[in-house]
Amino acid sequence: MEKLRRAVREIAYSRDRSQLSSRHRSLLPLLSIASSVYGVALSLRRHLYRFRLFSKHRLPVPVISVGNLTWGGNGKTPMVEFIAALLADSGISPLILTRGYAGGDEARMLQRHLLGKSANVGVGANRAATAAAFIEKYGYRDPRTCEHLEGDSTDQKMGGKAGSNGQIRFNHCCEEIGAAILDDGMQHWQLSRDLDIVMVNGLCPWGNHQLLPLGPLREPLTALGRANIAVIHNADLVPEQTLASIESAIREVNKSIKVFFTRMAPAYFFEVANMDSVIPLEAVSNNVVLCVSAIGSADAFVKSVEKLGAIHVERLDFSDHHLFQTMVCRKLT
Repeated sequence: MEKLRRAVREIAYSRDRSQLSSRHRSLLPLLSIASSVYGVALSLRRHLYRFRLFSKHRLPVPVISVGNLTWGGNGKTPMVEFIAALLADSGISPLILTRGYAGGDEARMLQRHLLGKSANVGVGANRAATAAAFIEKYGYRDPRTCEHLEGDSTDQKMGGKAGSNGQIRFNHCCEEIGAAILDDGMQHWQLSRDLDIVMVNGLCPWGNHQLLPLGPLREPLTALGRANIAVIHNADLVPEQTLASIESAIREVNKSIKVFFTRMAPAYFFEVANMDSVIPLEAVSNNVVLCVSAIGSADAFVKSVEKLGAIHVERLDFSDHHLFQTMVCRKLT
């Protein structure tokens, strides 16, 4: 399965199909059919919402959506964390709504990174129901109008328990909810939003421009017309000419969109067995490094390590959210 995922990804980001191996090319007919079916389903779903056959929910607080048009590696989760910390430091208690993909590893990371801040993390496929549960429990305060509703504070220990509709909820604080951040919200049309942010990976923005699974696109590029802000990520790893080309492509679809550029700035390393440890970045300088990753954009990770001064970097890439298992090796005698 890991080899198949890798092959599909290589096809999705290939600019010249003639350069693909015969094994990869043998997958093209099946992927093309699946991509066409996906496109029809996507269009049908969009029209059902447009004609209000599917209803949208409106929360009593501002909703910020952070999403992307392609699969992982766009810097979406770090942006969610950045916005949540910014709101919390400004006195607005945010509620992060995430579906909890792949066992909720990103939700747990957000919980860990935001520890001590007035932020909540709600996990569940039905994010409208998750938000309603938090608002009922803790109340809300709309920072735009100062309208507020006190919650039911009789039981404030929700963290880690499964709710009545099956979602898992993590909480850090008991303050009134002041804003909601919709993690991976570009294609989640069930909730109305006040601000739509789309993340774009500067290293490989659109791949082969095909819809899933033939390409990396979750929606056609015309979906950029719904966004208020575009953030081109990994900007420090891309030539300025390429960045200008990406920005131009975005503005062709949405002339009024605001475009920003971001980069990942590593702070330190830590030991797997001790996440409180701090190893300076200089530790990799003039050393041979093996990068083992299970993230959306391994290229960005490897290039960042190379920039730290490693003399040689090898890589071992697994699919996004790959579940690593402990292996016990025994010496044969």
